[in-house]
Amino acid sequence: MSEKVFQLIPKVQNYAWGKYGSDSKVAELISNAYPEIEIDEKNKYAELWMGTHPNGPSIKRSTGESLKNILLTDPELLTTEIASKYNGDLPFLFKVLSIRKALSIQAHPDKKLAEYLYQNFPDKYKDDNHKPEMAIALTPFEGLCGFRPLSNIKKNLNDYPEIKDVIGQETIKEFMETIDDTNSPNLMDYERNKNALKKLYKSLMEQDHTIIKTQLDKLINRISSTNPNPKKGTLDELLIRIESQYPGDVGLFSIFLLNYVSLKPGESLYLAANEPHAYISGDCIECMATSDNVVRAGLTPKFKDVETLVDMLTYTCKSADNQIVTGDPYLQSNTTILYNPPIEEFSILCTELSPEIIKTETFEGIKGPSIILITEGHGRIIYNEKIFDACKGSIFFIGANTQITLEAVDSKTIFYRAYAELSKFH
Repeated sequence: MSEKVFQLIPKVQNYAWGKYGSDSKVAELISNAYPEIEIDEKNKYAELWMGTHPNGPSIKRSTGESLKNILLTDPELLTTEIASKYNGDLPFLFKVLSIRKALSIQAHPDKKLAEYLYQNFPDKYKDDNHKPEMAIALTPFEGLCGFRPLSNIKKNLNDYPEIKDVIGQETIKEFMETIDDTNSPNLMDYERNKNALKKLYKSLMEQDHTIIKTQLDKLINRISSTNPNPKKGTLDELLIRIESQYPGDVGLFSIFLLNYVSLKPGESLYLAANEPHAYISGDCIECMATSDNVVRAGLTPKFKDVETLVDMLTYTCKSADNQIVTGDPYLQSNTTILYNPPIEEFSILCTELSPEIIKTETFEGIKGPSIILITEGHGRIIYNEKIFDACKGSIFFIGANTQITLEAVDSKTIFYRAYAELSKFH
């Protein structure tokens, strides 16, 4: 029988948008707990992967075995139900992201669309799974998430005439005359608004690149002359900053249509299927269903699938505040917060302990597998009279139905725990 608790070595991903060296939370965490992983200050450290995904599988630190092989050998670590449903894999992929440069404007397909894309375009879409995901800020974090309220979109279209020349004056006129931004509950009004916004976005994303670049240059030149020092987080500042990263990219005009969201540490975003989003800057915990399906349409040199993106989006309009999720106390705990998205693949617990206030917390066995990451301080994980040293950056697998105690050693210690439990909906 396999050990129920053991330390993992994660996979580091050095993508172009990552932060350099020790500026990266990814590098900060792994250098503290895994001195065998050497940090190059000139390299970019973008993501830390914890799980069984084939593009970045975790391994057991003490033996070098892959986590996937361990789980295939002993399905009880997952529960037989989860092992059967997910073919011996973890249902989730747990990550840390460190973002220096904006990621692409993208959406993730739902399960039905993912299956279609994988079947018909396997060279572009590598698996048939959906990819709902959640991001929890570790540092001040910026992103774009979902379409703005219609009244806000109308205001931006009027305030920035350059976008009208990109989308087309006739399409803009039709949009302004069609939409009803009173949040009417009438289904016909909702569908009319949705179709008008879809037509607007389609016209933008399919515009000729020469027109996009011409109008973008005009826009940046105008802002630079009339508002040379815009306040951070304003439309003007975002446009200037991201244009310097992706000059001439059509994705910049999406900033007028999508919500800008600024998260404080501990605040989170849940990104459901078929919702447009882009991370802009900061460090975060991220968890997602085990998939790499991304439909991109801007702020990227990678393959853009504009047709699929335009057709798949829900075109639901909400305010920025409605995109932000805060956790709830876990089982009436004073030290643990639960982030619980409406899917079965994962939930996330955040436990904060300190010797001065509450030093330990014991957890009954969760009915599924979990991975714990220590993001701050120095702790211990206690299981069956065994004590595991859990310094900042260390990562542990916890098998299903395993009671553990978390403990802070000498300072405030924060544990993030991703887990899957099929019974959450039963």
